[in-house]
Amino acid sequence: MSYVFDKGLMADQTTGELTLESVAKYAQETAILAKASEEHMNEMQDWLDILWLLLGSYLVFFMQAGFALLEAGSVRSKNTKNILLKNVLDACLGAAVWWLIGYPFAFGGPYEQDDRNPFIGAGTNFAMADRAQASGSFYATWMFQWAFAATAGTIVSGAVAERCDFRAYLVYTCIITGIIYPVVAHWGWSSEGWLSPFREPSRIIGGNGLIDFGGSAIVHMGGGGAALMASIFLGPRLGRFDVNGDVVDMPGHSTVLAALGTFILWFGWYGFNPCSTLAIKYMNIAQRVAVTTTLSAAAGGSTCLGIHVALGNPPDVSPALNGILAGLVGITAACPVVQPWVSYVIGMIAAPIYMFSSHALKKLRIDDPLDAAPVHFCCGAWGLISVGLFADKELTASAYGTYMDGYGVFMGGDGVQLGVQLVALVAIASWSCGTSAILFAILKHYKILRVDLEDEIKGLDLTHHGGSAYTFAVNGGSFNKHGGPNFVHQLQQPDFRPDQKRSSMSEELGAVQYMTNGAATVQLAAAPGLVVPDAF
Repeated sequence: MSYVFDKGLMADQTTGELTLESVAKYAQETAILAKASEEHMNEMQDWLDILWLLLGSYLVFFMQAGFALLEAGSVRSKNTKNILLKNVLDACLGAAVWWLIGYPFAFGGPYEQDDRNPFIGAGTNFAMADRAQASGSFYATWMFQWAFAATAGTIVSGAVAERCDFRAYLVYTCIITGIIYPVVAHWGWSSEGWLSPFREPSRIIGGNGLIDFGGSAIVHMGGGGAALMASIFLGPRLGRFDVNGDVVDMPGHSTVLAALGTFILWFGWYGFNPCSTLAIKYMNIAQRVAVTTTLSAAAGGSTCLGIHVALGNPPDVSPALNGILAGLVGITAACPVVQPWVSYVIGMIAAPIYMFSSHALKKLRIDDPLDAAPVHFCCGAWGLISVGLFADKELTASAYGTYMDGYGVFMGGDGVQLGVQLVALVAIASWSCGTSAILFAILKHYKILRVDLEDEIKGLDLTHHGGSAYTFAVNGGSFNKHGGPNFVHQLQQPDFRPDQKRSSMSEELGAVQYMTNGAATVQLAAAPGLVVPDAF
């Protein structure tokens, strides 16, 4: 680099002569200006980092709209209000709980060297009471981490759809957002956690520490483990399995809502993954993360649909939607440390993992209406393992690495990083499933986990939320003051295939009827095909 000096500027302003004193003065003034310029650039860098975090916060929070539409479209119309209200309160209650106790347990500090807790945050700064900590990017970081915490809580609402008591929902969403999720976030993402790659001054665990960039395990396995336990303790929806244990399909009422919700989730994932770089200066990593995220989602959707058709089924929307989500969850841990072609492979493998785990749950008579556990828990576990298999040496070093051999075994690594990922998988699964099992067992013991049988048959919108979510007439009928149609309404069941021989309506529905005109009544007749879950 060459410099051109203006002698006129360096000359003495009185005599016009070029002297040592004038040159020294010019150099001093130039140094002051350079320092001021550097400080200004650093300040701009800080503001841009804050803007980057806020942008990520808004994108991840917008995923709540995606979850709401996906879950609403995947349940029967009589439970639409119920599932939407839970999604709304996931954001409202989640913000309050994260502010009060969640963030302090996850990232509370600062710490003295001898006071660091590798298990849980010190619990300082409850409700942002310590103003001394509210400096720099604190508020933007809080927002970004809150959006992730709200996502972990929302995952469970799909698994408990159509039968969970609203009181139980209020309890479990506060516990997950305030205790269960913050502990795992502290393990993997704080500067003190025992799994964290950011632990200072040195890591507890080997390799590069846990590589879980966007939260395949911390967010998705955590929420998915809670969803699995909730499904087990709640029991299946009424009529989900027949007397032989075979699955009775209960399709959602709106494929349109489900598809739109999935696209919004995919869009929000660009806040989930690329913005997890946390700073604008890592844009070279963020751009690669956006590509790997896209390719894995595309591979998951295509592969899942391909398997569905290969098994003799007609092309359908639902398998593609869940395959997209499986691919997104699967790549979230590895997105900065794998090559684009590897991300496509990860998405392709995530699809059969989702399909197999979904089938396995049904065989075990575990009813998860949104397949929350197969998508988030099982594919989140795959995402964690994929790092230990496919992480590229150079990419890992650029995103994390101080331990230069801590990359994928298929890429020549020594296996240490795979061991770290497996230890984290066992620890996070044990914590999320164990604590959630205790939580839902207590709720079931006190009989506030599941709604009454009559309420489930009539639908939670009518019995718990003041009426139907839809105000238009059904089949030419009119709606009464309770929000229900003025005719005898049968228990909602799936459409029969054209090649099926129809039996009488009472046989098909297990002789379950109710009147929605005025005071509702319920008739339950013992009939083949009607299975009342043990949860009642």
